[in-house]
Amino acid sequence: MKSSQALLNGGQLVVKALEAHGASRLFSVPGESYLPVLDALHDSPIKNTICRQEGGAAMMAEAWGKATGTPGICFVTRGPGATNASAGIHVAHQDSTPMILFVGQINSAIRHREGFQELDYRQVFGSMTKWVAEIDTADRVQEMIARAWSIAISGRPGPVVLVLPEDCLADEAEYLSRQPSPNIFNTPHPQQLDQMLNLLEHAKQPMVIVGGSGWNAQACNQLAKFAEGLNLPVAVSFRRQMLFDHLHSHYAGDVGLGINPELAQRIKQADVLVLLNTRFSEVPSQNYTLVDIPQPQQTLIHIHSDSAELGKMYNANLAIQADPVSLLEAISASQPKQQEQASPHVTDCHQSYLNWSQLPTRSYPGQLQMPHVIRTMQALLPEDSIITNGAGNYATWIHRFWRFRYFGSQLAPTSGSMGYGLPGAIAGKLANMDNTDATDRTVVCMAGDGCYQMTMQELASAVQAKANIIVIVVDNGIYGTIRMHQERHYPERVSGTNMINPDFSLLAKAYGIFSAKIENNHEFAPALEQAMNEPGPSLLHLVLDEEVITPGQTISEIRKQNLA
Repeated sequence: MKSSQALLNGGQLVVKALEAHGASRLFSVPGESYLPVLDALHDSPIKNTICRQEGGAAMMAEAWGKATGTPGICFVTRGPGATNASAGIHVAHQDSTPMILFVGQINSAIRHREGFQELDYRQVFGSMTKWVAEIDTADRVQEMIARAWSIAISGRPGPVVLVLPEDCLADEAEYLSRQPSPNIFNTPHPQQLDQMLNLLEHAKQPMVIVGGSGWNAQACNQLAKFAEGLNLPVAVSFRRQMLFDHLHSHYAGDVGLGINPELAQRIKQADVLVLLNTRFSEVPSQNYTLVDIPQPQQTLIHIHSDSAELGKMYNANLAIQADPVSLLEAISASQPKQQEQASPHVTDCHQSYLNWSQLPTRSYPGQLQMPHVIRTMQALLPEDSIITNGAGNYATWIHRFWRFRYFGSQLAPTSGSMGYGLPGAIAGKLANMDNTDATDRTVVCMAGDGCYQMTMQELASAVQAKANIIVIVVDNGIYGTIRMHQERHYPERVSGTNMINPDFSLLAKAYGIFSAKIENNHEFAPALEQAMNEPGPSLLHLVLDEEVITPGQTISEIRKQNLA
């Protein structure tokens, strides 16, 4: 028999259900379509981070899910609000990040008449979510949120969209206390584990590539011991660099854009290749050239938390459905034999990475040199700093030359979305601030001028949330990645890639925060030191010559090469 309790409206039931699942913070842009939820949040312990645009709010929720392993929660209004949020949903989908987007909806009584801002969200979001559902009545709110939470975190994690009609939020129903959705783990079968260990023990040129979501610090530590025990070089997939200490003797490098050619060759020549929790899609596979589809040349061991990803592209010799935490726990319990020292194969792989990640010694056009910027960051920032970025050639300076040492030190979109760095930094800092057991970590957003301007209004969100992040805007006045490709394919025919930019430091000052415009090498270190000591957000505007397009080539060098 149900216990007699006071009735709550749908908005109150939504907030109560999120509280029951342990949600501590959400990200939103307010809208009239979900006023009862906003009202219920007034008396809730859940913190509401107010954002300036729904795309930024959704990216913050995605970054929260990435940073915490629990679903990032985002609320947006119907129609334009929902479609603005689609950018963050796409990131969550391609990055396998748990997330729940709540969208306001028109009253159910006028559905299918193309009412004000009406959309069919199953069609809008269906191809980039795990589940889209509209909650019909208030008495189903708890059931649907529990289901959404479970779907978001299970198998291959990802985004879920729940649609909230106005009448559902206004109606009343009884709140029933229930257990939150449990985490679901996939443990490897002992026989498969033995088979995998046997293949690796006899391998001469093995390679392990790790990626995906669902990791924790303990699993990363266990991975390092596993690699040491079986003499395995470990590479990380695109923008999953924080999964393995870059100065560990068994680290082989990152498998992403601008891959070390020697690492690519070693992956092709591996006798046993382990894809651990990575789908190994277009970017890490170098446009599907490192591993043949459907039948790889290497002996392939593919491990993933979702059975749908096994056999999807690659016919593995051994396919294991297991999440990384359960897999590494099982391996640790099996106690595989330990090697006394790294093999020549492992040593060569790591030395190749060290050589590849040395900062260039050449001089670039302009008074401010990016090698000096990165070298100064390495000298001044704590080793466990969290680095975020969006998309653009500027990110190469981080991906190739920054040495990630700790789990949780990277927030970046494998989907290649521009505009991610600033929202990602805000969410990363807030997640760190809300975790009372965590040490205070420095959070740095690296953003190109084009990338930053996609979401730069969220600097106001950082100020309001008191998130003391450091934003570094790398400004060369062009859409650099597109200009690079333009010069390669259509040299000297510049079209659509030049930008007229503001003084980003002056815009930041308008928010009442510390900012500085950096135009030469000697200005950077003092500005960074001051930014590190600020109580709130800060911004450093780096002015580069537009010729500085990649670490390896200037625009003129690319143009000359392709005109020859």
